[in-house]
Amino acid sequence: MDWSLVIKILLNCVALTVHAMDEDCPTLADGDSLSQTQLLDKLTHGCRYDRLERPVTFSESGQRLPVDVYMRAYIYFMQNLEAHDLQFKIYALLQMRYLDPRLNFRGVSPKRKQPILGEQQLRDSLWMPHIFLANERDSSILGLTEKDILTSISPDGTVIVSNRIKATLYCWLNLKKFPFDEQHCSTVLESWMYNTSELVLHWEQKRPITYDPALHLTEFVLQSSWSNETVINADLSDLRHGAFAGNYSSLSFTVHLTRVVGFYLMDYFLPSMLIVAISWVSFWLQADQAPPRITLGTSTLLTFITLASAQGKTLPKVSYIKVSEVWFLGCTIFIFGSMVEFAFVNTIWRRKNSVPVKKLNSKHILKSTLSPNLLRRRSSHARSRSFSGMALHRTGDNASLGGGPGFNNYLTVNLPITTIKEGQVLGQQQQQQNPRSGHQKLDVTFVESAFGPMGAARSVGTLSTASTTSQGCATTTTNNNNHPADTAAEEIDLSGWTTLTPQEIAMWIDSRARFVFPLAFLVFNLFFWTFVYCI
Repeated sequence: MDWSLVIKILLNCVALTVHAMDEDCPTLADGDSLSQTQLLDKLTHGCRYDRLERPVTFSESGQRLPVDVYMRAYIYFMQNLEAHDLQFKIYALLQMRYLDPRLNFRGVSPKRKQPILGEQQLRDSLWMPHIFLANERDSSILGLTEKDILTSISPDGTVIVSNRIKATLYCWLNLKKFPFDEQHCSTVLESWMYNTSELVLHWEQKRPITYDPALHLTEFVLQSSWSNETVINADLSDLRHGAFAGNYSSLSFTVHLTRVVGFYLMDYFLPSMLIVAISWVSFWLQADQAPPRITLGTSTLLTFITLASAQGKTLPKVSYIKVSEVWFLGCTIFIFGSMVEFAFVNTIWRRKNSVPVKKLNSKHILKSTLSPNLLRRRSSHARSRSFSGMALHRTGDNASLGGGPGFNNYLTVNLPITTIKEGQVLGQQQQQQNPRSGHQKLDVTFVESAFGPMGAARSVGTLSTASTTSQGCATTTTNNNNHPADTAAEEIDLSGWTTLTPQEIAMWIDSRARFVFPLAFLVFNLFFWTFVYCI
């Protein structure tokens, strides 16, 4: 057997095996002569690189360290907050940076100083930290091509990935001071599957959040923003991290937005002030002009309700009271109050009896107007006692014409059934017969026409001396003797009082309402705007 031939065959087999192994794991020698694609293919070959495994680094003590991922956000467009859906939209460029030692090509290609650049294809060949928006409602990468994803690999193995995204994010708005509110809306970034022992998120040290200088909001003003780094503790009931319990790194940045109130002042507050002022025009209309005052009141109220409902449709149905609702409720009360005032003065205008007033001031006029029957009941009760006394002594009065002991100071008048002209003729005849007593004659018909039947009786009963002689008419004279009934009459002494007609009272209330309602509305505005801007 030729052993030399056997050894040659074995050496050939070993050479073939080594060559095959070289083909399965290409060498990194002479990397400067390779293109970016060739160098990247060799760096990410399966024998050296597993894109499912995170980069592994060790400390000086040999402990395995987590991957540090540094984030930066560039906001170039932000849509106004949508209050009815409690959300807002942002268009941003998110950039993350981390170190992967497996991609270090500085030793194999020392002359290559520029980073390797690529788009979606390069990104798909590398390990990427899975970062998601925790408060997102919807998010997507902008564009339909690879132009919105940029990947860069530096010679030291630093990977930078930039994505242009569009995201709809939840923002839990506080609308208690709407439309004078200030909102704080956050964007939260969290690690999906790697806890803090494997991956930690950080903001970049310099300018982590930047905004496009041309960024402009129509309804809000961007006051300020700040960033924060936290750790989220997830348990088995939290499926946000794939049902894996543990501590997860989280980043957030918050924007402080202040609402611009110019639109609401011009479209809601100023028109509502004018509508309330228009409702006060009814105070200059007479109280009996019901059609124009009712039309004015109902039209202003319906117009204001339409204005308030249009503003409320853009807001969510929250459980607390908003400042705008306080404003619209206050204006509604003023408009409704003007209608109630009309109903009040119209009711007074249609009364038939005049009202006695002790003094011409607001207190006594309103008191007499609100309770006009109280004094009338007291007067009727006193007069009923006086007239009952007259009935008890009528027999004695008839017997005391000669001045006997039963004589009293009440005047009894028996009126004949005559016409007004006949009464006047009789009066003239009596005056001719007794000129001295002509000035003491009392025309009962005139008294009744001026004061009413009860007023005539009260006027006749108060005469101290009367002497009337005619056919079919007997009259008794009175003296100055006091009677207990006079004491009851003194309880309703109206001396010094002023009598106002219902029409005068109605016009007096309207004249006061012209000043009271604007003054009350001014006080309401003072408290409202003080609360809005000072509290």
